[in-house]
Amino acid sequence: MSAERALPAFDELPKFKDFTGCAWEVWGKDDQLGTVNLLTDETVKEASKEIKTGKAIGLNWPINFPAKPAFHRKSPTHEVLSFPHYGAVNDDVLHINTQSGTQWDGLKHFGLLHHGLFYQGTPASFFKSGDLAITSPTDIDPDLIKYGIHNWAQHGICGRGVLIDLVKYYTDLHGKLPYDPVTTHAIPLADILAAAKKQGVTFRRADILLLRVGFISRYTAATQEERNDIGTREETFAGIEQTEDMKRFLWNNHFAAVASDQPALERWPPPEGVTHLHSTILGMWGMPIGEFFDLEALSKHCAETGRYTFFFSSWPLNVLGGVASPSNAAAYF
Repeated sequence: MSAERALPAFDELPKFKDFTGCAWEVWGKDDQLGTVNLLTDETVKEASKEIKTGKAIGLNWPINFPAKPAFHRKSPTHEVLSFPHYGAVNDDVLHINTQSGTQWDGLKHFGLLHHGLFYQGTPASFFKSGDLAITSPTDIDPDLIKYGIHNWAQHGICGRGVLIDLVKYYTDLHGKLPYDPVTTHAIPLADILAAAKKQGVTFRRADILLLRVGFISRYTAATQEERNDIGTREETFAGIEQTEDMKRFLWNNHFAAVASDQPALERWPPPEGVTHLHSTILGMWGMPIGEFFDLEALSKHCAETGRYTFFFSSWPLNVLGGVASPSNAAAYF
């Protein structure tokens, strides 16, 4: 195996104005992959050793859900088109917001809000909004598609996945969840570390971290009225705490990506006066954030087998200049 490139620790990264941990220089000024750079050929090859039985588990919630998405996003619609004059032919048409359900947040999604900057210090005004009309595969303006989700789609987000099942950890400890996943609640780093220890998990560089916090099971058990309310009221969700120690944990373990089953990876909204963790993870590091991952079947299999690591595969939609994408993710054992 080739020698791994040394990476700076979190406290060795420079500051950018009021933000700690700026990684804009780590992968070079022209980088458009962020921490997906960690998923090298050697890393993927090593991670493939996790496949022992061939068992595969999809991690994607049906694209129909939630029927009323949070954050005022468009509801998914699915239209089947029939062509009876051909005898037996159908098409179908999907209209979705790429972040209404199981998704990766891309580098164009969320930046340093009060500075108006995205990854690599790119001004928000750099990006064109509206219809990105790209008609020729041989005549594509690189600025038009810069930092698009296609970069991850063409590379793949594949490597060793690690599930930290906080729902199981808390229910084993307390008999129930000590919070409601659809209310504002911070998951402390100490609990993530304690759950990992209980599961016997040791993190490795370039791991893809999956956190089960409880939204999917909470939504499934809710009444339809409650489900609709989640999509129309002011957003409040459980998620990881916005602390410097959480940033150190995520960066110093050099995760390639992080995802959860929550609508927002982090506690939502953040405490007053505290910046969003999205700004650091996406805007400062270029680390993919996954949300709405369906981890129910995965958690059951992990508990039954005692295995919480696996080969993880995700191929986002190859949308040139895309902001985000459904994950198209799976775990292999």
